[in-house]
Amino acid sequence: MTARTNRIALLTDAAIELIADGGMRALTHRAVDGRAGMPPGTTSAYLRTRQALIEAVVGRLADRDRADLAAYDLPTDPPLPTPAPRLDGTDLDLLAAGIAEVLDRWLSVGRSRTLARYACLLEAVHRPELRGILHHGTGSRVQARDLLARAGATNPDRQGDQFVAFVDGLLFDRLVGAGALTAPPPGSAASRTDLSAAVRTLLRALTGS
Repeated sequence: MTARTNRIALLTDAAIELIADGGMRALTHRAVDGRAGMPPGTTSAYLRTRQALIEAVVGRLADRDRADLAAYDLPTDPPLPTPAPRLDGTDLDLLAAGIAEVLDRWLSVGRSRTLARYACLLEAVHRPELRGILHHGTGSRVQARDLLARAGATNPDRQGDQFVAFVDGLLFDRLVGAGALTAPPPGSAASRTDLSAAVRTLLRALTGS
């Protein structure tokens, strides 16, 4: 990783925390400089416009999500240089447990990243020039189609997209919706068990198992 790449990663990680704490209104070049502990003007030197900053944040989120998926033996798109062994899509219980681990991580230690992701996507709704950030979400659909194909789905392309939509809704509900009032605390064994049950039900419905 080059010095420039390292610096942008540091700046975008700081931006992610700012967005998670204060929403998109908190995201300014000066605020990122301060959060990252960098001299004034550093962020604008690397990411001159607000659009460039948001696009870099979304790219960083996608990279870190890919690392999480690989760590829990789930396939990534594009593949990481040294991917972990892939879960067998035919074992729905094991697959559901692996996905639940990732979701629980995104609700607990990765909570700031998940909040920042939703905030950036909502920003793109009102700013057409940012719609390109939606392409970062295509990778998860490729992964889901692959998983559903190996799990025996009859129409993995369509069902893979449905799977992503359902799981994203589950994540959103647990993070900012009414589901947060009744779900087990994120980061707990009970949370992972509950998420695994929900994902397993979804996988069985989509594959007819």
